[in-house]
Amino acid sequence: MQSKLIEALAIGELSWQDYANCRGADADLFFPERGASTRKAKAICGACEVKADCLDYAIEMGEKFGIWGGLSERERRRVRRERQIAQRRVS
Repeated sequence: MQSKLIEALAIGELSWQDYANCRGADADLFFPERGASTRKAKAICGACEVKADCLDYAIEMGEKFGIWGGLSERERRRVRRERQIAQRRVS
């Protein structure tokens, strides 16, 4: 399955969203009310084979709400800052 996924993505036939564990799941799990648990959404993300792609997408698109790639908004901000610092060091 993994090699077929990589091949399909490489030739642009499918997007990472087609393989996401959250596909078809209740969107409310991934966009909880303030203070509500994110445990179920993060559990779904935890076993997802495209979690890294999802996280990259959310960071690149500046998603400010919801659980993406298994991380909350606050957790994604931290990752974004870390990536920016790392990029400055490389440049």
